[in-house]
Amino acid sequence: MAVTLADVAARAGVSSATVSRVLSGGYPVAGGTRSRVLRAVAELEYVVDGPASALAAASSDLLGILVNDIADPFFGIIAGAVQGELDSGADAPVPRKLAVVCNTGGSPERELTYLTLLQRQRAAAIVLTGGAVEDPAHRAPLAARLRRLAAGGTRIVLCGRPPLDPPEPGTEAAAVPEAGQVAEPEARPAAAVRGRSARRSARGAVLTVAFDNRGGAHALTEHLLALGHRHIGYVAGPSERTTTRHRLAGHLAALAAHGAAGPDRAERLTVHAGGYDRSCGYRGAVELLRRAPETTAVLAANDTVALGVCAALRDAGLRVPLDVSVAGFDDLPFSADAAPGLTTVRLPLQEAGARAGQLALGTRPAPPGGTTTVPHALVVRASTAPPRAGA
Repeated sequence: MAVTLADVAARAGVSSATVSRVLSGGYPVAGGTRSRVLRAVAELEYVVDGPASALAAASSDLLGILVNDIADPFFGIIAGAVQGELDSGADAPVPRKLAVVCNTGGSPERELTYLTLLQRQRAAAIVLTGGAVEDPAHRAPLAARLRRLAAGGTRIVLCGRPPLDPPEPGTEAAAVPEAGQVAEPEARPAAAVRGRSARRSARGAVLTVAFDNRGGAHALTEHLLALGHRHIGYVAGPSERTTTRHRLAGHLAALAAHGAAGPDRAERLTVHAGGYDRSCGYRGAVELLRRAPETTAVLAANDTVALGVCAALRDAGLRVPLDVSVAGFDDLPFSADAAPGLTTVRLPLQEAGARAGQLALGTRPAPPGGTTTVPHALVVRASTAPPRAGA
């Protein structure tokens, strides 16, 4: 049940009128009283209604899209695809809505703050993109906030991050469709009655469009192993992100399956660079070469990190791929034009963003279990080759 103004007043030990004065900011209130009211607001997670407060049962035409970094093509492509679903034409069953892109900068606190602001505006839907922070201190309040929003009628879609209730370890692979397949019908429903049905089925649920990060990293590592590499380094992203953990898990699983590296050696060949940008890739490669100069191949957290790895290798006098092979992840638009072209895993970012937009608008039925996983594809280009003889 939604927290009311009276609940806040009771918690703070003041009248409802006093709470209103504090929240409006237009009336003088004693400092101690103001502090008690604001503390009660925070403890109860009371949300002040925005412009739609006079229509308590209504929602706005607002769709929020939360991204870590709008300058990163990964997030830009997904956000653009989500927004593209809003322009569905005047005769479509879904009205046009206003998309607001919220740039969190990767901050868990900003993520929660934007959710509160969107709730105040009674956003019709919210799409959260990219990997999730695994810190329980953030995960628990985030899950509670999202479920509360969904229960109140806001459609919530996670795109590129795990579901709120992920499967037990070892069971996730069963939910991943075979390459080239999808976990739900591709056809977009055209009839208005199906759109209404989809909206009803999604109400109260937090839906997920997930990426097979484990499977993609496993495929990349198997590719390098098949080329003959046995000294394979890994420049990972931020250690607290689910994307980092899942991609690294896929890489390590492939190494273990081939007996290519024990736990100690795999740890020595793994560098957590701290981010997903080019500079982190550069620093990570420098550290990797310091630890393991025998490295013949490097997997990077993503394509941008891979560019930094390539730059560090060039500055060290090493050639890609003649001396060291390099592979990325995501298949961002610049990957094909890199010199040499970058071997990577293609994630269908445009398709995933479109699906997330359709789920957020209610024009696509909710997938079974609330989660659909989009397939990955290994893209082999010129940045990987067999190791030099004797390496």
